[in-house]
Amino acid sequence: MRTIDEPEFLKLMQMEFDHIRKRLRGMAMISRGIVPNVVLSRRAVERMLSAANQFMADETGEAMVGFVVEDDTPEGLPTIYVLDTISPDETAIRRSHTFQQGDAQQDEIIWWLQENWHFHRERHRGTNDLPARFDVPLRYLGDWHKQPGSMIQPSHGDHMTALSWLDDEESGMDFLLVPIVTVGHLPNIGETDLSVNYINVPMENGQVMRVDWWYVHRDVRVFQPIHPKVVPDDQLPQMMKYSWHVVDPDRLYIETAALESDGLLVRRLLYECDGEVPLEYCFYTIRQGSSFFLLFVTQHDYPQSPPRAYKAPYIDDLDLMDPVDTFHKLWAVREPIEAPLNWQWAGDKYLYQFVIAIEVDMGLRAPTSFTIPVQIEDDNAMYDGRDARPGDSVSELDPQSLAAGKPDDDQRAAGE
Repeated sequence: MRTIDEPEFLKLMQMEFDHIRKRLRGMAMISRGIVPNVVLSRRAVERMLSAANQFMADETGEAMVGFVVEDDTPEGLPTIYVLDTISPDETAIRRSHTFQQGDAQQDEIIWWLQENWHFHRERHRGTNDLPARFDVPLRYLGDWHKQPGSMIQPSHGDHMTALSWLDDEESGMDFLLVPIVTVGHLPNIGETDLSVNYINVPMENGQVMRVDWWYVHRDVRVFQPIHPKVVPDDQLPQMMKYSWHVVDPDRLYIETAALESDGLLVRRLLYECDGEVPLEYCFYTIRQGSSFFLLFVTQHDYPQSPPRAYKAPYIDDLDLMDPVDTFHKLWAVREPIEAPLNWQWAGDKYLYQFVIAIEVDMGLRAPTSFTIPVQIEDDNAMYDGRDARPGDSVSELDPQSLAAGKPDDDQRAAGE
């Protein structure tokens, strides 16, 4: 008969107790109209100002990411730290009285930041590189948006959208921050000691951008003012630079399609290859019947920085449908591949061209044969390029034709 593991049971009981305690404290705060503290990074405020300046005549907005840090003292309040904002892509709808965002690219960027922060916490927990109070998950906090005129409160539509989001169990959210940005205000004269729910930020035209901060909890269901404090960036953790694969999804599609068009099985994933963030975006490939894989590691600023190539033997117990586990096993037995002679990486080259150069250098592939059509005096005659010089080579695959056939966002999402 199986007995209860007492330490594990006590651990579960403590977790349940902590959850109930936080819930009761939250209900007490709500009943008294108390809201958390909110701390803003200077970077987040400057990004709001930049976006507001760029779209003066239209509504605009961005997603916000940061931390929620609990205070376990009896009367302590949690603190929400807004570290950064994330712009929508070109599909955002901006009009004088309309703004819609929430595209897939924002989700990809948030996921990228979360994965890097998770690894940073695992790597630096208990060191000076990770203050204990910030050893918490990075999370989505809500959206700010600019409204026309002096509309400093969220609209009825904003209210309905917020409640719909909070009521969606898949969102996992129990609150949202909903800051409202308005522009065209006159500068304040003098200082005040009053605690207010807005900040004023000077603009280049001599006017002021005002940001009113609002908080809505799932259990309260009304917007409450929340009082912000702006602090220098060096007092808060810094977010990772965005990786190329999230800021240039078309490039990612072209890279993958070109490799697959050359007959390779391709898998992609984020992986920690050098012990530090930002994480690397990696590919592993194999041809049917091959005894080895090719692994490619790209940095966040690829293709400006060159990819690194490795070779790994085919080993037993690989589940190719599990990219992370497969790459982990291959990474353990990898061998670096030196760039072939006469090969040099450039920002306008692609991974499939690197594969071709490697396979030619290994003797697994004949140098590319090709035809260069050149028009001569007779319009019906074409020069076939058989006497072309070595420097006249052209690519087997045309990235532009691949780009022309790329799927739209819905198709791309369905194919992932």
